[in-house]
Amino acid sequence: MTVKEPRERPSWLLLCGVVFAVLVVDQLTKLWAVERLPDGAIDLVGSLRLRLVFNEASAFSIGGGSSWGPLVSLVGLVLIVGLVWYLRSAHGPLPVIAVGLVVGGAIGNLIDRAARSDRGFMGGGVVDFVDLQWWPVFNVADAAVVVGVILLVGVTIFGPSGTPSADDGPETVTEGTDGDDA
Repeated sequence: MTVKEPRERPSWLLLCGVVFAVLVVDQLTKLWAVERLPDGAIDLVGSLRLRLVFNEASAFSIGGGSSWGPLVSLVGLVLIVGLVWYLRSAHGPLPVIAVGLVVGGAIGNLIDRAARSDRGFMGGGVVDFVDLQWWPVFNVADAAVVVGVILLVGVTIFGPSGTPSADDGPETVTEGTDGDDA
């Protein structure tokens, strides 16, 4: 009897490490932006500047107003649960890193909506400060979500380690039998 090696399962330690790293960098840069940028923008290179904005709408400032906050937060929570559920069947480090980026970014923005809310449940504005002047103002969490989604789509389409497997355990192959033996 030959037993195939089970596929490598996701590393929960790697996932937690990526989520933690995104959260720390995101929250520290947002704290810096709130303290250093309230008086105006800082021009850096070309069209890149740092400018403080509190985004109460959804992604890309769609649906202005704080009424979108709770809905966006609910979608974020569902996304987090769905991605962690997906990881149960994903194999290899790339999907884990991709999901970690998305989850870390989503949690970072959810923290803003909850912690900066003076307009009810999850009605706070997300701190955005990276302004390219030709793209909506964004933050580290937003960038992590975008990179994570692109990576997740890429490994799902092009890489075998990004393909979910329906096999939840090691496969057993018995040599020399055709299944008719009793």
